[in-house]
Amino acid sequence: MTRRHFITTASALAATSAFAAEPRLRIGQIGTTHSHAGGKMSALRSLKDLWEVVGVTEPDASLHTSVKESAIYGGLPLLPEEELLAAPGLKAVVVETRVEASCAVALRCLQAGKHIHLDKPGALGHAEFKAMRLEAEKRGLTVQMGYMLRYNPAFELLFKAVREGWLGEITEIDAAMGKLADAATRKDIGSLPGGGMFELGCHVMDIIVTLLGKPEAVQPFSTPNGSDGVKDNQMAVLQYPKATAVVRCNHTDPFGGPRRRFNVTGTEGTLEIVPLESGKVNLSLKQPRGAYKKGSQSFQMEVPKGRYDLEFVDLAKVVRGEKSLAWNAAHDIALHETVLKAAGVWEKP
Repeated sequence: MTRRHFITTASALAATSAFAAEPRLRIGQIGTTHSHAGGKMSALRSLKDLWEVVGVTEPDASLHTSVKESAIYGGLPLLPEEELLAAPGLKAVVVETRVEASCAVALRCLQAGKHIHLDKPGALGHAEFKAMRLEAEKRGLTVQMGYMLRYNPAFELLFKAVREGWLGEITEIDAAMGKLADAATRKDIGSLPGGGMFELGCHVMDIIVTLLGKPEAVQPFSTPNGSDGVKDNQMAVLQYPKATAVVRCNHTDPFGGPRRRFNVTGTEGTLEIVPLESGKVNLSLKQPRGAYKKGSQSFQMEVPKGRYDLEFVDLAKVVRGEKSLAWNAAHDIALHETVLKAAGVWEKP
């Protein structure tokens, strides 16, 4: 393995030091019940040169004691939502409630003039999500959806490969994001009409829509494995003019984590990432491209230890006005529609 096989994120993380001379950005979090909530707070508190966490809001009063006593939130003020949104200098809010409430919370944050990081999938209903997302555009505020694969170095390489034509015209995408769900997870996805595809499969559909845009048609399939009615084994086929994308989300797979994958094949090559967040890449090219040779090669890319760190490094740049977020309202709205269709719960507004 040579150094040329690595695209490191060291420069992105090192960029945090460039902010050290500037005041930190003030941010808060509403909700602690989303599956990513604790990880997002840990990331924010680790990026001390960028962010100052002013406090956390937990709408469920029965959780207040556990939040106060937790290692993740310990030492942070537990504030009512109105007080958090009125905090002097507050620039952004991380919304980590259950999905049933997340869009309404996000809208209130936007109406208070705050940028938001909204965890996936964003809303149960499309009309509500679309209205919230367009409100942000109207107000000139940023909504960063919590799809962490966007910032993974292997996926950044994939974006570059597709953008620069390394793979030619894309003809197929094959993706899987499964796990073996415990009783609590089965209860959570069972409470959602779209099941596991809606709650988890959305991560890989974000990448597909980033690469190919909104599909012409989506065909959902559900073949439940359990006897409890939970949609635990789903598949969707996304149809494009010259490509198909197949997404599987299987919550009964004991080896779901290691098998999570994303494979893109085109007329000039193929790029596979497996497991999804590992940084392990299999690349095959008809012609040499950049630092990569003709033929097949496998390599390991360096992945930051903090799963969510790069999301909040990027958000800091956006809030400071140094750049625009790469994913706009049109993308997020098209993605949300696609996710609902893939989960078999699309109802045209």
